[in-house]
Amino acid sequence: MKRRPEQPVERPTSRLFRRLFLSRLADAHAAGRLAFFGELEGLCRREAFAAHLAPLRRKNWFVYAKAPFAGPEAVLAYLARYTHSVAISNSRLLGLDERGVTFRYKDYRRNGQARYRTLTLATDEFIRRFLLHVLPKGFHRIRHYGLLASATCKANIARARELIAAPVMDRPAEHDDADLATGTAADHRPPCPCCGGSMIIVERFGRGGAPRAPPSPQARVRTAMS
Repeated sequence: MKRRPEQPVERPTSRLFRRLFLSRLADAHAAGRLAFFGELEGLCRREAFAAHLAPLRRKNWFVYAKAPFAGPEAVLAYLARYTHSVAISNSRLLGLDERGVTFRYKDYRRNGQARYRTLTLATDEFIRRFLLHVLPKGFHRIRHYGLLASATCKANIARARELIAAPVMDRPAEHDDADLATGTAADHRPPCPCCGGSMIIVERFGRGGAPRAPPSPQARVRTAMS
């Protein structure tokens, strides 16, 4: 007796994603936010666009989604290595001489300690490979959308401040003439987002500097004993 092959079961998540995706797409088309050119220009008509989406409603959509093993922090750390780093870190550079540039790299075809190897490239070839990781002019690794979009960032922030009646901090380190006359200084510091109280300046550090790290528990014990 032959066993009947099991039919793929469409999960509720896939059906929900399919319905929401297609409904949002139809809403965007009805609002005029979609543009079509060339051979697809006919999809500008609502009936043609609906007919184009109709077969997709009968297909099985497969959504693969699961929680990361180490939590969202591990995902951010993984992405940060690509968005906030250069092609090669300084710690991997071993030497520079008449032969070229020597650096460390990983050979993923090997296992164990044999994976970590060194390579020496001619200077011009090293620069060529390095520049392959440099984005062309006009491209950005990270793009901001919404209020922080680069094209309308200043206008959006100014409008947001106007709507919430927030004070404009044009001269944070100076006082207005009215404040000097009355002997009072206007506090332009934003309130604490948690308790609503006044923020206290703990430290100031210049551009390129780093704030001081909090004291270690051992230092606190020594300070208390002294």
